[in-house]
Amino acid sequence: MFFCNFNDKSSLTALLSRYQLKINWVEDDSPIPGSWFGDPEAGIIKNQLFVRSDTPIHSALHESCHYICMDAKRRQSLDTDAAGDYDEENGVCYLQILLADYLPEMSQELMMKDMDDWGYTFRLGSAKRWFNEDAEDTYEWLLKYKLISHDNKPTFQLRQ
Repeated sequence: MFFCNFNDKSSLTALLSRYQLKINWVEDDSPIPGSWFGDPEAGIIKNQLFVRSDTPIHSALHESCHYICMDAKRRQSLDTDAAGDYDEENGVCYLQILLADYLPEMSQELMMKDMDDWGYTFRLGSAKRWFNEDAEDTYEWLLKYKLISHDNKPTFQLRQ
C-alpha cells in the first residue's frame, strides 16, 4: 500500500489545489480531523483535506474525490461524512483511479491494487475488472457533471 509519506509532497498538493482543496499535514500520532474511518484514514472538512504520513494515498484521493463529485451545497457543509448516493460513490472510485496517474508515486494499476487490498468491493471482484469492464454508467455520470472529458481525462472542475 502507498502512503502519503513520499518525499515530494508537492505533487499531491499541486494536484488537489487544482480542485481548490488544501492539504493539512497532521503530525504523526495525532488524531486526523474529519476522518470517517478513523486514523490513519484521510479526513475532510469543507475544502480541507487532513492526512498524516501513514495515510494511504487511496484514502487521500478518495476523500478528495468526494469533495469533487458532490454538489456545491453539500461541499459548503462537508464535515467528515461525505454521504452521497451509489452513483456518486462509483464516480469517486473511478475518478480516484484516474487521478492516480497524476502522482509520480502512483499509477492507475497501483491505485486499483491498493483499493482491493484495503477492501473496496466491486461486483466483478476487483477494482481493475470493474473499471475496465463494468463502469460505463459511472463514466457517463462523470461526463454528465463535466468531471471528466470524453477521452477519459479529469477536467479539474468541481461538480456544480
